[in-house]
Amino acid sequence: MNEPTETSPEMIAFGLIAQAGDARSKAYEALALAKQGDFAGAKELIEQAEASVLEAHHIQTSLLTKEASGNHTEVNVMLVHAQDHLMTAILAKEPIAEMIEMYQAMGNLNQ
Repeated sequence: MNEPTETSPEMIAFGLIAQAGDARSKAYEALALAKQGDFAGAKELIEQAEASVLEAHHIQTSLLTKEASGNHTEVNVMLVHAQDHLMTAILAKEPIAEMIEMYQAMGNLNQ
């Protein structure tokens, strides 16, 4: 059996899953801080979540570049699952960032 290499579909998928999971976790942690009124902490965590999403996009871009140059990457269930994780993370981060802004605006109205 072949050992996974840094560019194997399995390792690419693991990289996407790790970055997406980090982004989603940081976004929900940011929301929890915002609920407590810690908007500076929430902003920092959202920025960290965005950095993880950006890193995942770099992984995707390398896949697309490789594919465009004629080097096909085998698409397996794990890679599809990884893409699903990334989309879920993005779809969590974006509205959470908006909710944090709303919490902050509401807090400013109540003062």
